[in-house]
Amino acid sequence: MELKLKLQRPIVFFDLETTGLNITQDRIIEISYIKVFPDGREEKECLRVNPGMPIPKASFDVHHISDDDVRDCPSFDQLAQHVYEVFNGCDIAGFNSNQFDIPVLDEEFARAGIHFDWNQCCFIDSQVIFHKKEKRDLAAACLFYCGHEMENHHSSLADTETTYEVLKAQLMRYDDLSDKDVKALSDFSSHTHFADLKGFVVYNDKGLEVVNFGKHKGKMLEEVLQIDRGYADWVRRSDFPSSTKRVFEAVQQRLKDRELEDKAKLLAEKLNNKLT
Repeated sequence: MELKLKLQRPIVFFDLETTGLNITQDRIIEISYIKVFPDGREEKECLRVNPGMPIPKASFDVHHISDDDVRDCPSFDQLAQHVYEVFNGCDIAGFNSNQFDIPVLDEEFARAGIHFDWNQCCFIDSQVIFHKKEKRDLAAACLFYCGHEMENHHSSLADTETTYEVLKAQLMRYDDLSDKDVKALSDFSSHTHFADLKGFVVYNDKGLEVVNFGKHKGKMLEEVLQIDRGYADWVRRSDFPSSTKRVFEAVQQRLKDRELEDKAKLLAEKLNNKLT
Protein backbone atom coordinates (compact mmCIF):
# COMPACT_ATOMS: atom_id res chain seq x y z
CA MET A 1 0.00 0.00 0.00
CA GLU A 2 1.37 3.40 -0.97
CA LEU A 3 1.81 6.13 1.65
CA LYS A 4 -0.42 8.94 0.37
CA LEU A 5 1.43 11.74 2.12
CA LYS A 6 3.42 14.58 0.60
CA LEU A 7 6.91 14.34 2.05
CA GLN A 8 9.31 17.26 1.95
CA ARG A 9 11.88 15.28 3.93
CA PRO A 10 12.12 11.78 5.42
CA ILE A 11 9.62 10.61 8.02
CA VAL A 12 10.52 8.03 10.68
CA PHE A 13 7.88 5.62 11.98
CA PHE A 14 9.08 4.10 15.24
CA ASP A 15 8.09 2.17 18.35
CA LEU A 16 9.78 1.41 21.66
CA GLU A 17 9.68 -1.47 24.09
CA THR A 18 10.74 -0.39 27.57
CA THR A 19 11.30 -1.62 31.10
CA GLY A 20 8.11 0.17 32.16
CA LEU A 21 5.88 3.20 31.69
CA ASN A 22 7.74 5.79 33.79
CA ILE A 23 9.08 8.27 31.25
CA THR A 24 11.98 9.54 33.34
CA GLN A 25 12.96 6.34 35.19
CA ASP A 26 12.40 3.46 32.78
CA ARG A 27 14.70 2.54 29.90
CA ILE A 28 14.48 1.45 26.28
CA ILE A 29 15.10 -2.25 25.60
CA GLU A 30 14.11 -2.25 21.92
CA ILE A 31 13.68 0.43 19.28
CA SER A 32 12.43 -0.24 15.77
CA TYR A 33 11.94 2.20 12.94
CA ILE A 34 10.94 2.48 9.31
CA LYS A 35 12.42 5.53 7.63
CA VAL A 36 10.47 6.62 4.55
CA PHE A 37 12.12 9.01 2.09
CA PRO A 38 10.36 11.47 -0.25
CA ASP A 39 11.29 9.27 -3.23
CA GLY A 40 9.47 6.30 -1.65
CA ARG A 41 12.61 4.49 -0.55
CA GLU A 42 12.41 2.82 2.88
CA GLU A 43 14.96 1.81 5.51
CA LYS A 44 14.07 -0.53 8.40
CA GLU A 45 15.94 -1.56 11.54
CA CYS A 46 15.25 -3.18 14.92
CA LEU A 47 17.75 -2.53 17.72
CA ARG A 48 17.87 -4.39 21.04
CA VAL A 49 19.25 -2.38 23.96
CA ASN A 50 20.70 -3.38 27.32
CA PRO A 51 18.82 -1.08 29.71
CA GLY A 52 21.29 -1.43 32.55
CA MET A 53 18.48 -2.45 34.91
CA PRO A 54 16.32 -5.55 35.44
CA ILE A 55 13.24 -5.95 33.25
CA PRO A 56 10.20 -6.28 35.54
CA LYS A 57 7.95 -9.30 35.09
CA ALA A 58 4.98 -7.04 34.31
CA SER A 59 6.89 -5.59 31.35
CA PHE A 60 8.18 -9.00 30.23
CA ASP A 61 4.58 -10.26 30.19
CA VAL A 62 3.77 -7.55 27.65
CA HIS A 63 6.71 -7.70 25.22
CA HIS A 64 8.36 -11.03 26.19
CA ILE A 65 11.88 -9.59 26.15
CA SER A 66 13.92 -10.96 29.05
CA ASP A 67 17.10 -9.89 30.80
CA ASP A 68 18.93 -12.71 29.00
CA ASP A 69 17.69 -11.43 25.63
CA VAL A 70 19.43 -8.06 26.12
CA ARG A 71 22.35 -9.05 28.33
CA ASP A 72 24.92 -8.85 25.50
CA CYS A 73 23.28 -5.96 23.64
CA PRO A 74 24.79 -2.46 23.50
CA SER A 75 23.59 0.24 25.89
CA PHE A 76 21.56 3.14 24.56
CA ASP A 77 24.57 5.36 25.19
CA GLN A 78 26.50 3.25 22.67
CA LEU A 79 23.65 3.46 20.13
CA ALA A 80 22.68 7.08 20.74
CA GLN A 81 24.70 8.67 17.94
CA HIS A 82 23.39 6.18 15.39
CA VAL A 83 19.78 6.72 16.50
CA TYR A 84 20.33 10.48 16.43
CA GLU A 85 21.57 10.30 12.84
CA VAL A 86 18.54 8.21 11.83
CA PHE A 87 16.05 10.68 13.33
CA ASN A 88 17.83 13.99 12.73
CA GLY A 89 16.28 16.11 9.99
CA CYS A 90 13.16 13.95 9.83
CA ASP A 91 9.53 14.17 10.80
CA ILE A 92 8.32 11.58 13.32
CA ALA A 93 5.35 9.20 13.36
CA GLY A 94 4.13 6.54 15.76
CA PHE A 95 1.20 5.20 17.75
CA ASN A 96 0.80 7.06 21.07
CA SER A 97 4.29 8.35 20.28
CA ASN A 98 3.54 11.95 21.29
CA GLN A 99 2.63 10.91 24.83
CA PHE A 100 5.15 8.11 25.42
CA ASP A 101 7.75 7.06 22.84
CA ILE A 102 9.07 10.52 21.99
CA PRO A 103 9.41 11.69 25.64
CA VAL A 104 11.15 8.41 26.55
CA LEU A 105 13.54 8.71 23.61
CA ASP A 106 14.26 12.32 24.59
CA GLU A 107 15.20 11.18 28.11
CA GLU A 108 17.58 8.57 26.69
CA PHE A 109 19.18 11.17 24.41
CA ALA A 110 19.59 13.52 27.38
CA ARG A 111 21.30 10.81 29.46
CA ALA A 112 23.65 10.17 26.53
CA GLY A 113 24.52 13.87 26.39
CA ILE A 114 22.73 14.47 23.08
CA HIS A 115 20.37 17.39 22.59
CA PHE A 116 17.79 16.56 19.94
CA ASP A 117 15.93 19.61 18.64
CA TRP A 118 12.36 18.28 18.51
CA ASN A 119 11.11 21.76 17.56
CA GLN A 120 12.32 21.06 14.02
CA CYS A 121 10.02 18.01 13.71
CA CYS A 122 6.42 17.50 12.76
CA PHE A 123 4.81 14.74 14.84
CA ILE A 124 2.14 12.43 13.44
CA ASP A 125 0.45 10.22 16.01
CA SER A 126 -1.75 7.56 14.42
CA GLN A 127 -3.40 6.87 17.77
CA VAL A 128 -4.70 10.44 17.99
CA ILE A 129 -6.05 10.22 14.43
CA PHE A 130 -7.61 6.85 15.29
CA HIS A 131 -9.16 8.09 18.53
CA LYS A 132 -10.54 11.18 16.83
CA LYS A 133 -12.02 9.04 14.06
CA GLU A 134 -12.80 5.67 15.68
CA LYS A 135 -11.52 5.52 19.31
CA ARG A 136 -9.76 2.12 19.74
CA ASP A 137 -6.25 0.63 20.25
CA LEU A 138 -3.57 -0.43 17.72
CA ALA A 139 -4.82 -4.01 17.33
CA ALA A 140 -8.35 -2.75 16.67
CA ALA A 141 -6.96 -0.11 14.31
CA CYS A 142 -5.21 -2.85 12.33
CA LEU A 143 -8.40 -4.90 12.07
CA PHE A 144 -10.56 -1.87 11.27
CA TYR A 145 -8.32 -0.15 8.72
CA CYS A 146 -6.30 -3.02 7.28
CA GLY A 147 -8.85 -5.84 7.47
CA HIS A 148 -6.73 -8.39 9.35
CA GLU A 149 -5.73 -9.36 12.88
CA MET A 150 -2.48 -7.91 14.15
CA GLU A 151 0.27 -10.50 14.56
CA ASN A 152 2.95 -10.53 17.27
CA HIS A 153 1.40 -7.59 19.17
CA HIS A 154 3.86 -5.82 21.54
CA SER A 155 6.89 -6.67 19.45
CA SER A 156 8.33 -3.25 18.66
CA LEU A 157 8.97 -4.15 15.01
CA ALA A 158 5.45 -5.56 14.56
CA ASP A 159 3.98 -2.48 16.26
CA THR A 160 6.07 -0.20 14.03
CA GLU A 161 5.06 -2.04 10.85
CA THR A 162 1.40 -2.02 11.90
CA THR A 163 1.52 1.71 12.74
CA TYR A 164 2.94 2.39 9.27
CA GLU A 165 0.29 0.19 7.65
CA VAL A 166 -2.51 1.83 9.69
CA LEU A 167 -1.48 5.37 8.71
CA LYS A 168 -1.37 4.43 5.03
CA ALA A 169 -4.88 2.96 5.36
CA GLN A 170 -6.12 6.04 7.25
CA LEU A 171 -4.94 8.30 4.45
CA MET A 172 -6.69 6.08 1.92
CA ARG A 173 -9.94 6.02 3.91
CA TYR A 174 -10.35 9.69 4.86
CA ASP A 175 -10.50 12.07 1.92
CA ASP A 176 -10.07 15.09 4.18
CA LEU A 177 -6.71 13.72 5.36
CA SER A 178 -5.32 12.40 2.09
CA ASP A 179 -4.52 15.85 0.66
CA LYS A 180 -2.73 17.08 3.78
CA ASP A 181 1.03 17.55 3.99
CA VAL A 182 3.09 16.43 6.98
CA LYS A 183 2.62 19.70 8.91
CA ALA A 184 -1.17 19.67 8.48
CA LEU A 185 -1.41 16.00 9.48
CA SER A 186 0.86 16.69 12.45
CA ASP A 187 -1.52 19.42 13.61
CA PHE A 188 -4.50 17.09 13.20
CA SER A 189 -2.84 14.26 15.14
CA SER A 190 -2.08 16.51 18.12
CA HIS A 191 -4.63 17.33 20.82
CA THR A 192 -2.93 20.60 21.67
CA HIS A 193 0.32 22.49 21.11
CA PHE A 194 2.85 21.29 23.67
CA ALA A 195 5.81 23.45 24.64
CA ASP A 196 7.53 20.37 26.06
CA LEU A 197 7.14 16.78 24.92
CA LYS A 198 4.68 15.63 27.59
CA GLY A 199 2.26 18.54 27.84
CA PHE A 200 3.22 19.86 31.26
CA VAL A 201 3.66 23.20 29.49
CA VAL A 202 1.53 24.21 26.49
CA TYR A 203 1.38 27.16 24.14
CA ASN A 204 -1.56 29.56 24.13
CA ASP A 205 -2.95 31.13 20.95
CA LYS A 206 -0.22 33.79 21.13
CA GLY A 207 2.57 31.20 21.23
CA LEU A 208 3.42 31.86 24.89
CA GLU A 209 4.06 29.12 27.46
CA VAL A 210 1.28 28.22 29.91
CA VAL A 211 1.60 25.86 32.90
CA ASN A 212 -0.61 22.80 32.36
CA PHE A 213 -0.39 21.05 35.75
CA GLY A 214 -0.55 21.60 39.48
CA LYS A 215 -1.32 24.70 41.49
CA HIS A 216 -0.33 27.09 38.68
CA LYS A 217 -2.28 25.34 35.93
CA GLY A 218 -3.59 27.82 33.36
CA LYS A 219 -1.16 30.57 34.34
CA MET A 220 1.48 32.13 32.10
CA LEU A 221 4.84 30.50 32.88
CA GLU A 222 6.66 33.83 32.71
CA GLU A 223 4.34 35.31 35.33
CA VAL A 224 4.63 32.23 37.57
CA LEU A 225 8.43 32.33 37.51
CA GLN A 226 8.44 36.01 38.45
CA ILE A 227 6.03 35.50 41.36
CA ASP A 228 7.04 32.04 42.64
CA ARG A 229 10.84 32.23 42.72
CA GLY A 230 11.34 28.66 43.96
CA TYR A 231 9.04 27.02 41.41
CA ALA A 232 11.67 26.44 38.71
CA ASP A 233 14.09 24.95 41.25
CA TRP A 234 11.36 22.57 42.44
CA VAL A 235 10.70 21.44 38.86
CA ARG A 236 14.44 21.00 38.25
CA ARG A 237 14.82 18.77 41.34
CA SER A 238 11.64 16.77 40.73
CA ASP A 239 10.94 13.83 38.45
CA PHE A 240 9.84 15.86 35.42
CA PRO A 241 10.94 14.99 31.86
CA SER A 242 14.07 16.69 30.55
CA SER A 243 12.05 18.50 27.90
CA THR A 244 9.89 20.14 30.61
CA LYS A 245 12.96 21.27 32.50
CA ARG A 246 14.43 22.71 29.29
CA VAL A 247 11.30 24.80 28.73
CA PHE A 248 11.55 26.20 32.26
CA GLU A 249 15.25 26.98 31.71
CA ALA A 250 14.53 28.68 28.38
CA VAL A 251 11.81 30.87 29.85
CA GLN A 252 14.03 31.72 32.83
CA GLN A 253 16.83 32.70 30.45
CA ARG A 254 14.41 34.81 28.41
CA LEU A 255 13.37 36.68 31.55
CA LYS A 256 17.03 37.24 32.51
CA ASP A 257 17.87 38.50 29.01
CA ARG A 258 14.90 40.85 29.10
CA GLU A 259 15.95 42.13 32.53
CA LEU A 260 19.48 42.80 31.26
CA GLU A 261 18.09 44.61 28.20
CA ASP A 262 15.91 46.79 30.42
CA LYS A 263 18.87 47.64 32.65
CA ALA A 264 21.00 48.48 29.63
CA LYS A 265 18.27 50.76 28.24
CA LEU A 266 17.87 52.47 31.61
CA LEU A 267 21.64 52.99 31.87
CA ALA A 268 21.76 54.36 28.33
CA GLU A 269 18.97 56.79 29.15
CA LYS A 270 20.78 57.98 32.28
CA LEU A 271 24.00 58.52 30.33
CA ASN A 272 22.14 60.33 27.61
CA ASN A 273 20.46 62.63 30.15
CA LYS A 274 23.85 63.47 31.71
CA LEU A 275 25.34 64.31 28.34
CA THR A 276 22.44 66.58 27.46
